[in-house]
Amino acid sequence: MSGDAMIEGYARALFEVARAEGTLDEVEDELFRFARSYESSDALRNALTDEHIPAEKRQAIVEDLLGGKTTTTTVQLVSMVVGSGRSRDLPAIVDSLVARASSAKQLDVAEVRTAVALTDDQQARLKAALENATGKSINLKTIVDPSVVGGVVATIGDTVIDDTVRTRIDQLKSRL
Repeated sequence: MSGDAMIEGYARALFEVARAEGTLDEVEDELFRFARSYESSDALRNALTDEHIPAEKRQAIVEDLLGGKTTTTTVQLVSMVVGSGRSRDLPAIVDSLVARASSAKQLDVAEVRTAVALTDDQQARLKAALENATGKSINLKTIVDPSVVGGVVATIGDTVIDDTVRTRIDQLKSRL
């Protein structure tokens, strides 16, 4: 089985479990946030992918990190992926699940990076603005990324909207 087929298989399984339990929206969001934390933390990524650490210990790390902070379903799903030795594929599996869940709701995924966390009101206004700009109904996924410095970078499919301070400065430099 190819890597892509395996990733899709895991994503489909996670999707079906969360949907069957009626927690798809919550689990999807929790998995997305965990995958972004996993990507940005070398320590977490190393701990969950180190084959010298027994699978049970890696699963215990997941349970310690997520237990009580996320749904039981999320803990169990991440633990299953880690226990099966697919930790390296976790972000791709989660991204595939998010795309599948969004498609089921007839939404496009909008991944938005900001320097600081957005309030619920800011997220709602940003979602409305992006829907207006693209003409698409979207599933907004926000990521706090300090490298953005200021402003917003939104990716919706192949469309990138970059309204960051860095981009504005670069544009001013090129005009001068």
